Amino acid sequence: MKKKLSIFLSLLLLVSVITACSSDSSGKSEEGEGLGNITLYSPETPDMTKELAEDFEKSHDGKVNVHYAGTNILVNKMLAEIDNPQGDVWYGGGGILPFETAVDKNILASYIPAAAEEWDTVENGIKMKHQDGKYVGVEVFVLGFAYNTELVSEEEAPKTWDDLLDPKWKGKIQLPNPAASGTATLLVLSQIMERGEEEGWKYFEKLVENANSMPDSGSAPTKAVAKGEAHIGIGFDFMAYEQQAKGETVDFVVPEKTPVIANPVSLVEGAPNEKGGKAFIDYLLSKDAQQILANWYHIPVNPDVESKTPLSLETAQQSAIDLDIDWVIENYDRIRNEWKNRFQ
Repeated sequence: MKKKLSIFLSLLLLVSVITACSSDSSGKSEEGEGLGNITLYSPETPDMTKELAEDFEKSHDGKVNVHYAGTNILVNKMLAEIDNPQGDVWYGGGGILPFETAVDKNILASYIPAAAEEWDTVENGIKMKHQDGKYVGVEVFVLGFAYNTELVSEEEAPKTWDDLLDPKWKGKIQLPNPAASGTATLLVLSQIMERGEEEGWKYFEKLVENANSMPDSGSAPTKAVAKGEAHIGIGFDFMAYEQQAKGETVDFVVPEKTPVIANPVSLVEGAPNEKGGKAFIDYLLSKDAQQILANWYHIPVNPDVESKTPLSLETAQQSAIDLDIDWVIENYDRIRNEWKNRFQ
């Protein structure tokens, strides 16, 4: 009897060892079945990226680990890891500009999901994917003004970028810090492109005089508006509508001639889990993921998904300015350094 029990326990132990060897804790098998652990780098709203990760895991045999940080921090992290990449996917960064400037830094791999293969590089004035497949847009952001509806009426709310220079807004405006925020970098680059350098810097000298704060976070000015700490906050459309959905007295203005920009996703060059990374990028363009983005007041790129935001891709495009991407790439770092020298 003892001999039979010993044989049984030996067999049980052998089965356990075989099972452990054939499958790791992520569910990825030795034969390559399953998607394993997918490392996602993202500066987007943590609760939203968590929801996307959990929804992906319901329908895919893989685990998404979200690493949240600001755009510039994540780019520096990927550069530091260039000889030993740790991330698989980079999603979001205040639009395409940080991705465009990262193209030549060898941290982005080429991958265009099937859903975007037939897209033109530029769709209706908005660059939706990189010509060499280094990124693809998953949603659209509009840069504009959040305002506190208890402190500012709809009629007196600014309608153009020049309106922000009115002396009545002195000490009542917040804008994010271009030295830290991708949102604010887009603001500075777009205004200098539109006005030229001399007039552009004059514009920002006046705008900074009207500001009561320049926080590092791109969403902070909109949150300050919700708290009544500012009358006007410069930020993206979804930031205002998220606050509005929480019951805050916040609304949003799409100014005339403003950046309307795709927010992309990219596969990290040398991703340790390329298969899983590609699957997650495919997922972000699926109807399920697009609906989650829409529920967070983002403008989805899937025309079959209806967003909670009052804006649409068609209405946003009416205000879009033409961004000279080549100029952005050439001048991105120089303009940000010039900002630091002038205003930090």
